[in-house]
Amino acid sequence: MKQFVLGLMVVLSSVWVAAGQTARVKLGSEVLAQHKFKELAGKRVGLITNPSGINSRLESTIDVLRAAPGVKLVALYGPEHGVYGDVWAGDKIASSTDPRTGLPVHSLYGKTRKPTAEMLKGLDALVYDLQDTGCRSYTFVATMGVAMEACAENGVEFIVLDRPNPVGGERIEGPMIGAEKYRSFVSKWDVPYVYGLTCGELARMINAEGWIKNPCQLTVVPLKGWKRSMVWRDTGLPWTPSSPHVPHDESPLFYVATGVLGEIGGVNTGIGYTLPFQCVAAPDVDKHKLAETLNAYQLPGVKFVPVSYKPYYFSFSNQPIAGVQIYFTDARKVPLTAINFYAMEALKKVAGRDLFDEAVKANKKFDMFDKVNGTDATRLALQSGKSAAEIVASWRAGEEKFRERRRKYLLY
Repeated sequence: MKQFVLGLMVVLSSVWVAAGQTARVKLGSEVLAQHKFKELAGKRVGLITNPSGINSRLESTIDVLRAAPGVKLVALYGPEHGVYGDVWAGDKIASSTDPRTGLPVHSLYGKTRKPTAEMLKGLDALVYDLQDTGCRSYTFVATMGVAMEACAENGVEFIVLDRPNPVGGERIEGPMIGAEKYRSFVSKWDVPYVYGLTCGELARMINAEGWIKNPCQLTVVPLKGWKRSMVWRDTGLPWTPSSPHVPHDESPLFYVATGVLGEIGGVNTGIGYTLPFQCVAAPDVDKHKLAETLNAYQLPGVKFVPVSYKPYYFSFSNQPIAGVQIYFTDARKVPLTAINFYAMEALKKVAGRDLFDEAVKANKKFDMFDKVNGTDATRLALQSGKSAAEIVASWRAGEEKFRERRRKYLLY
């Protein structure tokens, strides 16, 4: 049942662009093809990708490179969820042979997350074509950087086929990494929780800021027609799920809005139902009062609507729960990361539910919560009873400092 629902969501997520809509943005993979693959000509190439690595005609980059004249695709590399996106979040993946193409598939989310010398043996270039979410906690950008480091160590060129940041190139939100002990695969680089860079721009920053041991030979094949103000729907490009719970073009926005909240627990965010990351719901919650309380904050670009449902699995499986569904009225203006904390505050006001205090009393470990935030400052702020507004305000200095620091790496 779970697989059927996921499969249906995958199909439906691309329907709105499948009727011949012309994309306004050309992907790095399409610019590469326009260049007649000159960046890869005569090279033995590996490819880091998954189902999100498609072009505007829904053609897989695997198939495009296999058919490209003068290009020898010799290996595939799979991030979290695998090359075909069929592995659930956090599950380890073994290396294998792809039965469809016969190519070796090296797992970058199993025994090792950084390509070994053996994995890169015989390559001239390693190509990266993955669609991320624009959020630091999404592991694909960690995979990109450690692969860059491996390429530098083994004399292999690293080539990024650039992709839009789906939550926009102007949005910068959330805490910076506070200390080395909170650095992990969900907070790998010194960027805010939402960092406003394309993967190509982030690769340039990783390479030049000394975040990896030695810089690699980096080539970024840029986008054409992308503007920093664009969220995904503005691009005219199809969205293919980048991971199982990111099925639609707006899913990256919702992922940022409730992903931190989900790490505390005590609520369902729509995962296990048909609205992943789009809800805040729990048993015995007055959905109308919760919606009224959240809407009273007057956060720009977002409305909260009462909702009731039964999750098929995950938290509160088969239990009736109620709360709010999140709707974006202006995706460019909405303060996404802030929603996590206003939702916690509203639940406390409406239902007397202090999610953080409940987690403490249940002896919940906060390791992943701290890692996702990149700091313990958020947890300590919640523990001391600080308001959502105070928590959001505490990020501003880091956000502005990063905005200036990233400037020289911008391509668009």
